[in-house]
Amino acid sequence: MPEGASLLGFVAAALIVLLIPGPAVLYVVARSLSQGHRAGFVSVLGLSAGALVHVAAAAAGLSAILLASAAAFSIVKMLGAAYLIYLGIRAILDRRPAAAMGTPDPRTAYRLFTDGVMISVLNPKIAVFFLAFLPQFVDPGRGAVPQQVLLLGTLYVVIAIVTDGAYALLSGHLRNLFRGRLAQGPVPRYASGAVYIGLGVRTALVDRQTE
Repeated sequence: MPEGASLLGFVAAALIVLLIPGPAVLYVVARSLSQGHRAGFVSVLGLSAGALVHVAAAAAGLSAILLASAAAFSIVKMLGAAYLIYLGIRAILDRRPAAAMGTPDPRTAYRLFTDGVMISVLNPKIAVFFLAFLPQFVDPGRGAVPQQVLLLGTLYVVIAIVTDGAYALLSGHLRNLFRGRLAQGPVPRYASGAVYIGLGVRTALVDRQTE
């Protein structure tokens, strides 16, 4: 594990990265606005579980393989983009009342979680990010590099749960404030659908050299 100063630097850098709204934050906000903060929290856990897959891959060196192989990167990228666009179209076409969507049953929570996992796992940009970000804080003189990458990556995911959870809570609170015309109308599903489709298009356009 890195020494104290290096660890504090890692935490500070992770907080800066995570507090700036990105695709994961937009996804969590969309879920929270459409179904409430509980749905947002479940989505955060799903995204985090998927991120742990990338952390394990980075520790094992698989992310380097993905980054080096144009074919592998393109396949994963297009699968992820297609899945996001599918979620967006499904959200826009869903005609159920917003009130019904606001009280998800266990099956819905399971779907929220698995959607988050799939979106995270099928986002090759996360693999590129961990491969570029984590090694900066690894000290080969302080133990096995794979173990350090795994520990730092897990710490990053824990911090992400806290920051993304805060966005979910804030978005859910805003949804409650505007419960009525906004919450019961088509705006939430149109907004969330547009976010998913936008993220899908962005994922499809990601280049291997882009962080």
